[in-house]
Amino acid sequence: AIFNFQSLLTVILLLICTCAYIRSLAPSLLDKNKTGLLGIFWKCARIGERKSPYVAVCCVVMAFSILFMQ
Repeated sequence: AIFNFQSLLTVILLLICTCAYIRSLAPSLLDKNKTGLLGIFWKCARIGERKSPYVAVCCVVMAFSILFMQ
């Protein structure tokens, strides 16, 4: 997934959506790790929460391109 740009974008979008979903279910799980290596998941959750319309549009566009372009 690192060398293919479309796969990298798919992995990043899935990471953002997964972290935002996990934070909505159990906020204390991600909030205790705001710094360090595990802070990446907290930052992805914040991006998913604050930029949710843009992330949703990117997910729809990515799904359309995977389903119909390949």
